Amino acid sequence: MAGPPHYNERMPQPPSQSSNVINLRRLNGLRLIILAAEILVVWLAMTRWMLPLPVWPLAALFIAVAAASLLTAIRLRLARDISDSELFAQFTVEVLAFTALLYLSGGASNPFAPFYLLPLVLTAMALPGAYAWAMIALTVLSYSLLTRFYVPLPEIHAGHGEPRGAGLHDLGMWTGFVFSALLIGGFAVRMGRSVRERDRRIAELHEQRLQQEHLLALGTLATGAAHELGTPLATLAVVLKDTEAAEPLGSSRLTLLREQVARCKGILGSLTASTGVLRAESGQAIGLEHWLQGLCARWQRDRAGVQAEISFDGPRPAPRLVVEQTLEHAIINVLNNAADASPQAVRVQVRWTAEDLMLEVCDRGSGLAPELQGRVGTAGLTTKQDGLGLGLFLSFHTLRRFGGEVQLADREGGGTCCRLRLPLAGLRIDDER
Repeated sequence: MAGPPHYNERMPQPPSQSSNVINLRRLNGLRLIILAAEILVVWLAMTRWMLPLPVWPLAALFIAVAAASLLTAIRLRLARDISDSELFAQFTVEVLAFTALLYLSGGASNPFAPFYLLPLVLTAMALPGAYAWAMIALTVLSYSLLTRFYVPLPEIHAGHGEPRGAGLHDLGMWTGFVFSALLIGGFAVRMGRSVRERDRRIAELHEQRLQQEHLLALGTLATGAAHELGTPLATLAVVLKDTEAAEPLGSSRLTLLREQVARCKGILGSLTASTGVLRAESGQAIGLEHWLQGLCARWQRDRAGVQAEISFDGPRPAPRLVVEQTLEHAIINVLNNAADASPQAVRVQVRWTAEDLMLEVCDRGSGLAPELQGRVGTAGLTTKQDGLGLGLFLSFHTLRRFGGEVQLADREGGGTCCRLRLPLAGLRIDDER
């Protein structure tokens, strides 16, 4: 037995994690790297350079940062998304912890004070502009306070004019710059890779959506063709049923049969041609009123037994449009649905403005069943007793693809009214161009 078909193209999948989740995970890893570097620098300062640093306050600070990192890792294991404000709060924790570290180790004169640029740059890259300005205010305020309030380091400050003090300060400045450059560059590269991956996935999803819209258009064309084929096939069935086997067809019946067969071939040929080019009128502009009158006349000719009351109202001259054939079939499907529901009483009101087309199609059928109320645009919605609802389903989604709106309501006195509103901005042609 043959197995299921295999597809070479990989179907694009939506991103499983938001950018904030990814950035918080990277920030937490960066926090651990910085914590390890700070512990190393403090150890070197106390053992190699013999600087009298407050050991226990620094140890408490490092433990608090490690605990914050652990809590963040637990938070990342939860399924909930990370908001912008929560990510900003994590950056704020970093700034406050770094401010406490500088307070305990010389304040603004600490050679690692330029590290304030790191959370500022990361916030500007990962969050909207308002958060970046808030981070600017926080870092500037923290740095300003550290110029006045801090625990001094006598050896460094007193030794600024001495070679040893100047050397330690220069070494600290160089180390801080290199470390900041590496961290900012590494984080920026990884963030840029994430942005490019997200853009690639969005492009794939957009391409998939275009393919689905094309399939929807073809489905609407096929449904419209099926409706159009129903009339000539019914005529053929009636003529053949009334013809005896030994009875000659006669010239009139033979002509009618040929006409109906030619009409079926024309409908199928139109469907085949439309699979490659979905624009009607070969891209030529056509007046809205002229297009609608021709469409309704064609529909009335195909449904000769339907008693329809059709009215047109709108400013003249009507806007000129370029109309897709899928849109024609979508409207014809709505008209056919009303005609199938009540062939003796169909009312069509067409109104337009410079911006919108409003079409109301009312029948005297059985109306909408209570269980179908509120299901506009879903499969299975129909106003006919034996309908499947495929035609209306495709028609509604085709209209929505053009930005249109669809409403179904019970008609006063019985039946259903289908109201369509179609914006003309995407179809209108400016004759002055």
